[in-house]
Amino acid sequence: MEKEHYPVPPSEIQIRVNSRRGGNNSIIHPVEIDTPTHQVLPAMASSSSAPSPVVYREAKHLKTWWPWLIPAFVIANVVMFIITMYVNNCPKKSVSCIARFLGRFSFQPFKENPLLGPSSITLQKMGALHVQKVVDGHQGWRLITCNWLHGGVFHLLANMLSLLVIGIRLEQEFGFVKVGLLYVISGFGGSLLSALFIQSNISVGASGALFGLLGGMLSEIITNWTIYANKVAAFMTLVVIIAINLAVGILPQVDNFAHIGGFLSGFLLGFVFLIRPQFGWFNQRYAPLGYIPASVKSKFKTYQCALWIISLILLIVGFTIGVVLLLRGVDANEHCSWCHYLSCVPTAKWSCKTEPAYCLSTQIRNQLNLTCSSNGKSSMYILPGATSSQIQGLCTELCR
Repeated sequence: MEKEHYPVPPSEIQIRVNSRRGGNNSIIHPVEIDTPTHQVLPAMASSSSAPSPVVYREAKHLKTWWPWLIPAFVIANVVMFIITMYVNNCPKKSVSCIARFLGRFSFQPFKENPLLGPSSITLQKMGALHVQKVVDGHQGWRLITCNWLHGGVFHLLANMLSLLVIGIRLEQEFGFVKVGLLYVISGFGGSLLSALFIQSNISVGASGALFGLLGGMLSEIITNWTIYANKVAAFMTLVVIIAINLAVGILPQVDNFAHIGGFLSGFLLGFVFLIRPQFGWFNQRYAPLGYIPASVKSKFKTYQCALWIISLILLIVGFTIGVVLLLRGVDANEHCSWCHYLSCVPTAKWSCKTEPAYCLSTQIRNQLNLTCSSNGKSSMYILPGATSSQIQGLCTELCR
């Protein structure tokens, strides 16, 4: 459907802008021009019945990006989960696998993994975040790889659906480079904070990166505050969504430190990556040829530049301090006695204590092989006729 255009006074020039949100439709932004006197007089001398011409210029830098990176991230996560299940090969290690008809892709027993997924030992092999391996084994790459692994089908579905809903909109508006960096760096920030506070369990999942996207959306509204309509409503809606998701993180077995770290990283990154030019500069740039503005507009407002500098400094300083503390083996809980409540709040219905580890055991004649589920350590014992209490005692020692 075509839009009708009406004549406007000569002091008003219109600029056609491709809308990010309107698909192929366009938005017309009228721009008031301070026309000099020598330009107005000739116009007054012309016939009053002749309509004044309307000038349009198209601003192509507001194009809508085609989202391909976020779907590629989703595919990569799904592929990694399939590979993890292949490596897991539950039937080889257990007789009580779920969905055994899937063969080596069947799931671990519910008592071991209620999310329909692999064992913790397999996740460690694939690159889950394990603080001891990062610090003592110098495997810092786990801070990145853990974001591409998931604990089970339910975990994977929840994160990937959220990624599609949040990520595609951002990629359409800001492009794959900025959104890709926002996703990856936020995931690293979430892993870093998690490693400083949760050092007894492994951690996997893309939740930190997802919270980074939410944080980026929030800071994008703040830094581009002057160009939004209904900005208060949009801001409050996003704050409520973020608060609800962070509140879910106080449940047991949820790594809320990864959520908080990812959110803070994404919030600061949003001020750096998602900044937009102000309308004054935009309209000035796409004004008609020969037009001399009364005052030259800067591309960004002062507060936008200030937020950009402050956020970049905080990111560099924060990541540097976090990495140094982690590599020194610092347990942040020793310096913050109440911080553990940010990840889990005990109630009458659940406990925040870590569930006891168990061992996978195989015995051939007098040889007993044990593998701890929490840290992946294995050991062999020569123990003829081992009783269950003896095996439990060995397992407790092995899992320390």
